[in-house]
Amino acid sequence: MGPLQRIVLASVLAFLTLPALACDVPDEGGNTPWRRAVSKVRYLPETDAWAESMSRAGATVQYVVSLDSPRYAAGRCWWPVDVRAGGKLWKRFLVTPDGSAVREDRQG
Repeated sequence: MGPLQRIVLASVLAFLTLPALACDVPDEGGNTPWRRAVSKVRYLPETDAWAESMSRAGATVQYVVSLDSPRYAAGRCWWPVDVRAGGKLWKRFLVTPDGSAVREDRQG
């Protein structure tokens, strides 16, 4: 097998495994899983207090769910949810797609 054939084969294999890397999204219709992920983070007491202080200071608070870069830990799939103000990352949380678990991402 030549170098070009190896590249093509590696590309095809990578393409075929991409769906396996994504988290399964609960079939609840609409955008409920993504809204739930943001809500789980937004209404944590520490996040709520921080966001309120940032808003008082005039900063816009943003919650960003990264569906294209899931994490896998403890046999589960997690979506990263970034909490930002003024374009700067405050904290990153990990939320399971079904919303049953939330934790701070200490690696991010």
